[in-house]
Amino acid sequence: MKTESELKQIVKDKYSQIALQDKEINMSSCCGAGGCSTEVYNIMSDDYTALEGYHEDADLGLGCGLPTQFAKIKKGDVVVDLGSGAGNDCFIARHETGETGKVIGVDFTPKMIERARMNAEVRGFNNVEFREGDIESMPITANVADVIVSNCVLNLVPNKNGVFKDIYRVLKPGGHFSISDIVLEGTLPEDLRKEAEMYAGCVSGAIQKDVYMELIKANGFENISIQKEKPIALPDDLLKNYLSAEQIQLFNTGTTGIYSITVFAQKPLSENSSTCTPGSGCC
Repeated sequence: MKTESELKQIVKDKYSQIALQDKEINMSSCCGAGGCSTEVYNIMSDDYTALEGYHEDADLGLGCGLPTQFAKIKKGDVVVDLGSGAGNDCFIARHETGETGKVIGVDFTPKMIERARMNAEVRGFNNVEFREGDIESMPITANVADVIVSNCVLNLVPNKNGVFKDIYRVLKPGGHFSISDIVLEGTLPEDLRKEAEMYAGCVSGAIQKDVYMELIKANGFENISIQKEKPIALPDDLLKNYLSAEQIQLFNTGTTGIYSITVFAQKPLSENSSTCTPGSGCC
């Protein structure tokens, strides 16, 4: 079992490579990390092209949902995007928040930050900035964000509880998040679970759906709901790299499910809310 720091380095190395690839390569792979499928379609992501503020060269085809579509962003909001990549969700959020708002993208891969800053600069987006840092310890002051979004990123982070704690810290009272992520129901085959880290944690970093939802609740959030859910089917030409034909049949007909979910939750308006918040001493 690899350590947390080793897993993070695997992700950083892979996403440094991805930052230099074009969208077509990423969309024929599993989270863009390698040619894991000969079927040319994006295994996980949804189509962004109909959303206002979309810019094709900022879309690396790496997501698993459309969190900005569900994020209820208003004019003048401060929006934070966790794992901002080349800036795709940030630019869509900027369209929603307008010139009076502010958008901050956080990513721990320097090559991604460099690409995103270039994309923002050529468009003159002066109210969009990108900061290098870990999303479980964001380089952002507490209580500043109206909305936090993220697209298929928390499954790459070993310390998911730490991420939710920091989301709570950075959101303003009454602020909310809309996050798309990969979760599981049932247990992945061991050979697939061990090797999926080669694909930057798209699958092996995912946790059980009920555990994921409980982490959100345990960190003090309220009004929690799933805004969208869809099953993810791994193609057989990926599975055959790790499983026998018999194992593939059992996996495809068994009870294990891989899902993309988009989750909404809100930070209470008052620290005196009935929700027990982290560090409050009420738990």
